[in-house]
Amino acid sequence: MSETVISTVMTLSSVGVVAAIILYFVAQKFKVYEDPRIDEVENVLPAANCGGCGFPGCRNFAEALVKADEFNDLFCPVGGNDVMNKAAIILGREALEKAPNVAVVRCSGDCEVRPRTNFFDGASTCTISSALYGGDTGCHYGCLGLGDCERVCQFDAIHINPVTKLPEVIDDKCTACGACVTACPKNIIELRKKNKKDRKIFVSCVNEDKGALAKKNCAVACIGCGKCFKVCPYEAITMNNNLAFIDSEKCKLCRKCVPECPTNSILEINFPPKKEIIEVNVDSQTQIV
Repeated sequence: MSETVISTVMTLSSVGVVAAIILYFVAQKFKVYEDPRIDEVENVLPAANCGGCGFPGCRNFAEALVKADEFNDLFCPVGGNDVMNKAAIILGREALEKAPNVAVVRCSGDCEVRPRTNFFDGASTCTISSALYGGDTGCHYGCLGLGDCERVCQFDAIHINPVTKLPEVIDDKCTACGACVTACPKNIIELRKKNKKDRKIFVSCVNEDKGALAKKNCAVACIGCGKCFKVCPYEAITMNNNLAFIDSEKCKLCRKCVPECPTNSILEINFPPKKEIIEVNVDSQTQIV
């Protein structure tokens, strides 16, 4: 009996040793080499895994950086230029400086200027609501206000205003990861160049209806009149589908377009108030103060 047990144990042990040897050689033959620099680069990334770089996570982005010959089309919006410079030093490459971006909500149609015409009693998400119907106002282009953008933001940078029912971006917290842009089914959120002191000028409307219809459904809609286009000295404004658009890369923040808009759909944010021009008559001569 004991000889049978010993024989069985020795047989199983021999099979185990042979299997281990086979597995070792197979593993050596098919093992995948991983560049150790991937770990180094990943360690300097912000570990947000937000997808703002265009990759599923920071690990995948680190692999792309290691494999890339240059960083021209690769950028981490959360870490910014500092993180990209650290990665470039590790890999012995050069990172190009890029201007930071910030999310901008291109809709000012709150309840006062865009009256509700119906009530949606369904799933409280913009994605589902947009797929089922045009919205609860006459403007089928504007914000639905159900907060998909707020829910996907990992940085607490965008919130739905309970009064206006519109999303508001906190510039200091926004990392330009683009999650809110992707989440918005109406495409009213975009990434624009972040200027000094967070100053920005943009057309806060995406309505492509003709002027009369757009104005009927929203008092601050762009009516495509083209007045802003005509006064822009930098060719930063384009007209397409009855809608004006200001290119943040070309715009010099001169503000000449703002007073030309008859519906106040062009917003100027974080600018000091303009000085008032006062005419004073002195000895029958007019002086401007």
